[in-house]
Amino acid sequence: MNRLTRTSLAAALGGVLALPLLASVPAGAADDDAAEVAADEPYEVLVVGKTLGFRHSSIDEATTAIMALGDANGFTVDVWDPPTEGNSFWGDSPGQPERTLPSTPFTSAEDLEQYATVVFVSTVDGTNNMNPALRTLLDESELEAFQEYIRDGGGYAGIHAATDTMHTIPWYSELTGGGARFVGHPRNQDAVQIVEDQTHPSTDHLGDTWDRYDEWYNFNVSPRPAVRVLTSLDETTYNGGSMGADHPLSWCHNFEGARSWYTGAGHTEASFVEPAFLEHLLGGIEWTAGAVDGGGNCVTWYEVNTLIDDLVDDGSVSDKAADRITKQLDKAQAKADAGDHTAAAGKLNAVSAQVRAHVKDDATADLLRGKVADLQEWQAAID
Repeated sequence: MNRLTRTSLAAALGGVLALPLLASVPAGAADDDAAEVAADEPYEVLVVGKTLGFRHSSIDEATTAIMALGDANGFTVDVWDPPTEGNSFWGDSPGQPERTLPSTPFTSAEDLEQYATVVFVSTVDGTNNMNPALRTLLDESELEAFQEYIRDGGGYAGIHAATDTMHTIPWYSELTGGGARFVGHPRNQDAVQIVEDQTHPSTDHLGDTWDRYDEWYNFNVSPRPAVRVLTSLDETTYNGGSMGADHPLSWCHNFEGARSWYTGAGHTEASFVEPAFLEHLLGGIEWTAGAVDGGGNCVTWYEVNTLIDDLVDDGSVSDKAADRITKQLDKAQAKADAGDHTAAAGKLNAVSAQVRAHVKDDATADLLRGKVADLQEWQAAID
């Protein structure tokens, strides 16, 4: 379902932008029956635009757009983007002094808990040379507070250069997704994204492909083994891709109790008045905040296999039970990898049956069956 109608989008972004936006609304968004979907309860979002390295001019536009999306969809926004002294030859950052909080919100997990999700917008800190002596975006105490917030079930959304920060902190690149870090980009140009997963709230409004103009990132590794890839770049449609046939661009996963979502797009200022991209962004924010669900909520085969290993390690699941469960899980994944998602969804019934038969602790069995049900929902929803 489209969450942004023409009326709500134009109202959110202001009358000055209404005409160009209305002219480029994607097919289906003007449906009279389309309805805005907002959270049942108002919630708060923290937007982090702070930089210590290169500062993207689009950070201000992104902040404006997210605040407007909040006005239209039931959440409020705080901003952490203070003026800073630079970490590199890029110089100092002016920040957004008229918007920013007076002091860091990363004081403790308890203080961060007021936010349903935290959105990092192109938070470059200049550490991509892996020099451990350079300051990172968050200092040691701020990072500790953020880690505890994530482990307590907070949300994280990253936009564009959110993967070009805290390079020297491996935990952060695992949070953003699969250890993938920004390594470079060609010039801005048109490129085609393959929409691999239309079951997620950030991609359910898209077709099979998505043609856009932006700055297209190359990453040090593909995060695919650990995340749910939502869109990937077709490198044959532009110049300068360096990852080959497997070039994810947006993805999601569950990490240490938190929902995490990332999009590599969003370099240009124009991105943040583009209806399809704004809906992509809104879906990511709402999903990480827990305001919307969809498509099995980014549970992955990797996540379930890792969970089983952890349960074996802590004694909740026996080696014998794990062996029987994973054998059926591997068969289901093989069918999914072969493109037979209906068969994969059906095979997951056998996984649940093995859990029911061999996991004696009720809470553990319920946890595993819930994750398997999420996988099944995802597979059943794929066309």
